[in-house]
Amino acid sequence: MLRNKNKRTSRRRFLARAMSAAAGAIAVPYVIPASALGRGGSVAPSERITVGLIGVGRQVLAYNLPYFMSQDDCAIVALCDVDRWRLEVSEERTASYYGEQKNRCPKIPDCPRYADFRAVLGRRDIDAVMISTPDHWHVPMSVMAVKAGKDVCCEKPLTRSIAEGRLLSDLVTQHQRVFRTDSEFRSLPQFHRAVELVRNGRIGKLHTIRTSVPYGVGRTEPSPPHVDMPVPEELDYDLWQGPAPEKPYTQDRVHQIKSYERPGWMNIRDYCDGMILNWTTHLNDIAQWGNDTDRTGPVAVEGHGKFPPPGSLWDACYEFEFTCTYANGVQLICNTNAPYTRFEGDEGWVQANFGGADPLQAEPLSLLDAKIGRDELHFPLKHEKRDFLDAVKSRGQTLADAEVGHRTASLGHLGHIAIQLGRPLKFDPDKERFVGDDEANQMLALPPGRSPWAL
Repeated sequence: MLRNKNKRTSRRRFLARAMSAAAGAIAVPYVIPASALGRGGSVAPSERITVGLIGVGRQVLAYNLPYFMSQDDCAIVALCDVDRWRLEVSEERTASYYGEQKNRCPKIPDCPRYADFRAVLGRRDIDAVMISTPDHWHVPMSVMAVKAGKDVCCEKPLTRSIAEGRLLSDLVTQHQRVFRTDSEFRSLPQFHRAVELVRNGRIGKLHTIRTSVPYGVGRTEPSPPHVDMPVPEELDYDLWQGPAPEKPYTQDRVHQIKSYERPGWMNIRDYCDGMILNWTTHLNDIAQWGNDTDRTGPVAVEGHGKFPPPGSLWDACYEFEFTCTYANGVQLICNTNAPYTRFEGDEGWVQANFGGADPLQAEPLSLLDAKIGRDELHFPLKHEKRDFLDAVKSRGQTLADAEVGHRTASLGHLGHIAIQLGRPLKFDPDKERFVGDDEANQMLALPPGRSPWAL
């Protein structure tokens, strides 16, 4: 936990301590409540999964921290963020964040807090980590966590390239770790119901899937100019950049200081590929699941899209459409509009929507009342983090493990590459290589980075 807040520890001294801690357990004394000892009807320590949260931004306050704190068999034992203001999160601040919904405000754990994630990974008493950082850190942190013997729950989109995804998925298998790609859409009743209807043949033979996501900010909000600024005292900007190319600081490149507003990094391709990855991984995960192709990929892809003018700070694709064709003949058409996944078959269609008054639509309407028999295909419907915790305890497989997360992200990568090259591409999903296109294959590689973070 942060001590002596008025004394700023030197960066060199802090990093030296963090790296020393990463080699073994960190002994940080703090009060252990009676509930942690199994008294008062709570779960005993031997039955509780110890979790470190890496990243304490808006996603953590809104979703991740409240759920983990609500589970009796889970204990948050570490918080970590490169922004010390975020790291000093308090119940008073979260109450302000939740506004009129103060009843949803989570209790903030009294636990050690760190600015360097390596210190968290070095603690032998931590079973698992929840990674909620900008996208460019997802795979490097996950790789280091897996090698440190931790189970991992990581925000989507899982990867920045297809090569990253293959590396991570293989490593998770090699080290026999539990992994959950943290997208909640498989846990939303309308998407779960749509997939069960499709997989059990209620729309006949599936031939077309349509997915759509919101537009990026480049369509309605122009890119701000880059203005050189001093790095805020509370932010370790060098560690925030980590594996990304080194660039001068400006607030719109990172996140607003002392705020939980939507951050600028989501629109900059050094850190995130924009909506073509950040949001399509929600809807395309459902598409892959319904098509029973969530451990493979398409055989062809083509697309078109719009980018901000060259030289813009925010440079991610903001409007697009791409089409993936699978070996079974099914076509997936993904574009920007409103978030939904629609399955079309020769006997009807079903569409699951995110938001709005009508979460599930179908034709014929009788599909909405269709019963799935006891001997037919059923999928568990549970919270995505409950899925992760259950798998940590059973050592089983999650509903969206590293391979599934990699294959879902791959669709966005394939569409993005086809858009940038401006031509149709053939793809071998087994070899994960484009067929007869060296230029396209070069774009599958690991993203450019800086030592020592390059994988």
